[in-house]
Amino acid sequence: MDMVIKKIAVLPGDGIGPEVCRQAVKVLEAVAERFGHRFEFSSHPVGACAIDATGNPLPDDTLAACRAADAVLFGAIGDPKYDNDPTAPVRPEQGLLRLRKELGLFANIRPVTAYNALLKHSPLKAERIQGTDMVIFRELTGGIYFGEKGRTADGTAYDHCTYSRAEIERIAHLAFQSAAGRRRHLTLVDKANVLETSRLWREVVRDLAAQYPDVVVDYLFVDNAAMQIILNPTQFDVVLTENMFGDIISDEASVIAGSMGLLPSASVGAQVALFEPIHGSYPQARGKGIANPLAAILSAALLLDHLGLGTEAELVREAVDEAITNHILTPELNASAPYTTEQVGSYVAFWIADSNEQQWSAHNIAIGISTII
Repeated sequence: MDMVIKKIAVLPGDGIGPEVCRQAVKVLEAVAERFGHRFEFSSHPVGACAIDATGNPLPDDTLAACRAADAVLFGAIGDPKYDNDPTAPVRPEQGLLRLRKELGLFANIRPVTAYNALLKHSPLKAERIQGTDMVIFRELTGGIYFGEKGRTADGTAYDHCTYSRAEIERIAHLAFQSAAGRRRHLTLVDKANVLETSRLWREVVRDLAAQYPDVVVDYLFVDNAAMQIILNPTQFDVVLTENMFGDIISDEASVIAGSMGLLPSASVGAQVALFEPIHGSYPQARGKGIANPLAAILSAALLLDHLGLGTEAELVREAVDEAITNHILTPELNASAPYTTEQVGSYVAFWIADSNEQQWSAHNIAIGISTII
């Protein structure tokens, strides 16, 4: 295989972001070593740490580095000193929202998988969730989050939700293409019985469906979809929806996996894409070595997919499956015999570097003597 050379901008962010990003980078380095690629990593501040250093949650240098990169690996942002002060004029979240807008990251893609070895960790009944394998496509740069908002002289508040046909078409094409390569089933989640924007979403998806004759399309109102995700999640393959609905149902679906620390995401634009675990910055766990790095590592697998390195991405997923099957997990998923954040990352990286080796010992990972460390 020819050497692939790619620039990856790493934005560790706040809280546990730097810890889980380090493990994702370690895994990508193991991939590069095994396949003869070269990944050039550069680290840049974003979020609360960037505010503390520069006063700006998204410094210009960080944005420029992201634009120049082939892909962006993102950790997490948020800090209690801002979370507990709703009047703060500058907030970490502004950095992520601006980054999405500036990079044109219009599609957020979240795979949701139920791992057999972890079914007991979900609050839902195992027989309901076993076999769940869905991908949620959430529109990311339009809708009520980005519409005009404000208050009138009499104190009335308003938030406008707007969508254009072009905004809907570009993410709908991605969702249809994904469905065509999976189980050929797409579900549009909307509220077309009430909202005019939802009626436009439904019109556009119906128009585009003719271009994908092998994909079966159905439609669910968001309230029913929220219920169905809990009652029978295995019915879903690819789910397509607008910004706010996607924000809500993707977090709802996260309980299926048993941990938000298992769920990766990709935010895709026309020129660059960003990959991040869906969990937050979890500041209470910072520096304790208990953060689950698997969502960040699985986000790195999505990054490899995006770079056209599908074989490498599948190997990362196989390594994660091995870690889960062998209970090489942090305390939230392995309370009786937990491993640290670094040990889990080392296990995955070691397996990638030499997955043909049959006799290596997980104990070596536990005591920190893996050749990857």
